[in-house]
Amino acid sequence: MSKNPSKRYRAALQVADLKAKYEVGQAVDILKKMPSAKFDETVEISAFLGVDPKQSDQMVRGTVSLPNGSGKKIKVLAFTENPAEALAAGADFAGLADLIAKVNGGFLDFDVAISTTSAMKDVRQVARVLGPKGLMPNPKSGTVSDDLPKTIKEVKAGRVEFKMDKTGSVVIVIGKKSFSSSQLAENAQAALAALVKAQPAGFAGGRFIRSITISASMSPGVGVDLRPYSAVVAA
Repeated sequence: MSKNPSKRYRAALQVADLKAKYEVGQAVDILKKMPSAKFDETVEISAFLGVDPKQSDQMVRGTVSLPNGSGKKIKVLAFTENPAEALAAGADFAGLADLIAKVNGGFLDFDVAISTTSAMKDVRQVARVLGPKGLMPNPKSGTVSDDLPKTIKEVKAGRVEFKMDKTGSVVIVIGKKSFSSSQLAENAQAALAALVKAQPAGFAGGRFIRSITISASMSPGVGVDLRPYSAVVAA
């Protein structure tokens, strides 16, 4: 938090007791009552996990299809031997050798990259470019598929990917502040269910999810009651 928070930010702190924890619907209602910025803010769930980020068998990642979409127009790039099929399904860019050359040349004007299984042997040529940007197609994130039309449509409709960072935190976009409270609550419930499902088999025990907050781009976070989402796992 800034040492000199804005008037709007200070006003947001007056809406509710932000030291308390709330049911998801209540947390969304509180967020909606906070002063808004001059743009349509992105709403996110942030969770701090009890796993060890240094252990490869405790990596947490997954996808969730948001019932009400993410509110963002997603640009999809498809690595495929059949670009006509991908473009017909809604991909913004499709191809293989030509796109690999374009990406190696610095082209990154897309949000999600997907690939057919057979194309991956060639797509590995851009791993050093796409990997650090979190854009490399990966079977675990559902971005390597042999049913590209279905995958493209799901991504366009609001399927979002999440991945734990080096601090053990996960951030999942659940929509825009212009969404209704019910739309945000439904998306939040779907995101949290997907996060719970992503608990790794290698988790050593304890509480998988240690904290959850819901926030918008320019607002403080509203704490969410952990009890429905984070049972203690025996070691």
